[in-house]
Amino acid sequence: MTVLVTGAGTFGASGIIKAIRRADAFDAHIVGVDTDPDAYGFSLVDTAETVPAGDADAFVSELLSVARRENADVIFPLNAAEVEALSEAKRAFEREGIEVMATSSQSLSIARDKGRLYDELVKQAHPMAPEFYRVSSFDEFLDAVHALGYPDRRVCFKPPVSNDRRCFRVLDPDMDRFNALLNQKPNSTVTTLDDVLPVLRETAQFPELIVMEYLPGEECTVDALVRDDEMPVLVSRSHAATCDDTSFVGTVEKNPELLRDTHELCSLFGLEYNATFRFKYTADGTPKLVDVHPRISRSVTASVGAGANIPALSVQYAMDRELPELDIEWGTHVTRDWQDVFYGPDTDPTTI
Repeated sequence: MTVLVTGAGTFGASGIIKAIRRADAFDAHIVGVDTDPDAYGFSLVDTAETVPAGDADAFVSELLSVARRENADVIFPLNAAEVEALSEAKRAFEREGIEVMATSSQSLSIARDKGRLYDELVKQAHPMAPEFYRVSSFDEFLDAVHALGYPDRRVCFKPPVSNDRRCFRVLDPDMDRFNALLNQKPNSTVTTLDDVLPVLRETAQFPELIVMEYLPGEECTVDALVRDDEMPVLVSRSHAATCDDTSFVGTVEKNPELLRDTHELCSLFGLEYNATFRFKYTADGTPKLVDVHPRISRSVTASVGAGANIPALSVQYAMDRELPELDIEWGTHVTRDWQDVFYGPDTDPTTI
């Protein structure tokens, strides 16, 4: 079976590629594509090709050319821009007999837009909806921040559509500026209202933002393989250390409440194939849905290590093969580190 993996240089791609290699049900010939000719994932695939970025006009046509040339059976996208482009182009690939592992454009548009996502939860009176406001002016922003309790409570804001935690900020009235200046990394997400107001006041066109409650509790993720009219494959895990939505230390823990609610949310949003649900708990222990990423998680290897090889199962589902019963080893703990790739002047990339 030939699996074409896009975003071979995406963080987490190595674990996903290795998981596909571990499949029991098929032998994989893996084609990796990326915009970067030195993408580290190229050291792990059978064939490597460079393509335009996922949001470029030529991305779909050039990827289709690679897929034809390599006789690809499945397209497995790893980042958001590629999922969006491929979702819109699914029929072009299907006419070539190539299955694209991406959800429908309609479901994708809801999952990617936090405002629409939260609106859907409110419309369904779902208890996992966080307290939030959609704002598009300076005055609306200020009113929302105070309505959520600032300065007595922390408040967050972010654009409705963004990748990972880009532009996400926490307004903390008790922030120690001296400590932040001398002891914290300059990319800290914590700031104060006084720091952001001058910037927002002077902008020529105020951006649409989501202003929402700050959730101080534990962060958890559910990895989902959503199957049409069938029970999805779901694995819940907690995080002890994260960076840019990626878990570096965590535990695969069975959380019946999150698993049940994720099953409901998969149906509510009409998702298919891979999705990653991120939850955070309130101070009183109530889980709230923070994000739905309509793609496979960068840290899905935690689930793989616990007995649920979701990347391989996803490929099997795409090829209309029956999936086996899973025996998940709940309580599996995982830590992550970096992997080095070496490029000799006249050799293919290698790892140690």
